[in-house]
Parts: sequence; structure tokens; C-alpha cells
Amino acid sequence: MTFELIVSAARACLGTPFRHQGRIVGVGLDCAGVVVEVAKAIGSNPIDVSGYGRVPVNGQLESVLDTQTDLERVLDISTRRAGDILLLRFSGEPQHLAVLTDNNTIVHSYEAVGKCCEHRLSSVWAARIVRVYRFVGVTQ
Repeated sequence: MTFELIVSAARACLGTPFRHQGRIVGVGLDCAGVVVEVAKAIGSNPIDVSGYGRVPVNGQLESVLDTQTDLERVLDISTRRAGDILLLRFSGEPQHLAVLTDNNTIVHSYEAVGKCCEHRLSSVWAARIVRVYRFVGVTQ
């Protein structure tokens, strides 16, 4: 599997309306839904969780990510690269996911804009990164 395949799968989600707990490209996705749909598109078998609130508590999001057998945690977030999954914090506990599409852009479903979008990974967004995950077996 290549990072290009992951980025292509993420970009296939662009324009999909934001829907809390959404899991259908073109119909509705939330940030976790984007990651689940990307994983499925690249042949991974993600553990999906439903029934979660809008703001994760008690390490819920990290716990789910850590149980994914096809993801590995990247210990040094400065080594992130295209195709990686970013865990972000706005306030409180980490609560948002994005796919890094290159060193300077991310794809994510963002409630504030009402859809899945791609934009620059500005210094403000980069400062929100608390963990980085990589699909096992990705080649450059």
C-alpha cells in the first residue's frame, strides 16, 4: 500500500456533508468516518465504534485508535508524512481526526464548514496535533 492510495481515498471524501457519526461518502461523514472510510478503501478492516458523543471523554478516541491492528503510533510527531492520521485537540481531550495529504495540507470532516474539506496545515492546526498514526505497511 502506498501513501498515494491513502491520500486518494481521503480526497474521495471531499465535499461530503458533515454528519455526526456519518459513515457514507457523499452522504455524510464526521472526522472518524473519514478515517474509517479511508481504511476500508485501502483494504484495511477498521474497528468502528458507534454511539459516541460529539466530544470524546476519558481517552475514548485514543483508546479506539490504539486498538486498530492496521495502525501504528508514530512516536515523534515531527516525522509525520502524507497518508498519516492526525489526532488533534481543540480544547480538553483530543477530539478530532484528519488525514495528512502532504506536508502542508489535511483532509477532514469539519463541522465548522459543514463538510469534508482540504486545507493548509497552518501553524495553528499543527499545534493541535497530539498524536500521529500510520497505516502498517505503507511505502513511500
